[in-house]
Amino acid sequence: MTRPQKILFRILFFLYIAGVLFLCFGHFDTAPDIPASFLGIPMDKVVHFTMFFPFPILAFLAFDQFTESVRSTLLFTGITFLTGVLLALGTEWGQARLTTYRSGDPLDLAADLTALILSSLLVIAWDIHKQKK
Repeated sequence: MTRPQKILFRILFFLYIAGVLFLCFGHFDTAPDIPASFLGIPMDKVVHFTMFFPFPILAFLAFDQFTESVRSTLLFTGITFLTGVLLALGTEWGQARLTTYRSGDPLDLAADLTALILSSLLVIAWDIHKQKK
């Protein structure tokens, strides 16, 4: 990956973090009407899943120079996953404790963690495949 690409992916990663924080803590009085569920899953859980799924992928694209071997891939992805978990926990805690217009929901956290797990597994498979080439 070229230096300009690395810089671009790092900027995108930090803009993504800012976007997640905005979505988690923003006060939206005029939100558009959305369906209550998607394939039987409550829509707010789908939104949480969608918000957190890109985290490991963008982190990998921004910092992939740390994954030269399978061991380093697993270590990097594990640290990235734990960082994502801390972000998810922090947003749910912050919504419950720091706002009057949001609530912390354990099922939102479950959706966040599911997204982080699936995305982390995807990154591991992607990077190990890349290393074998």
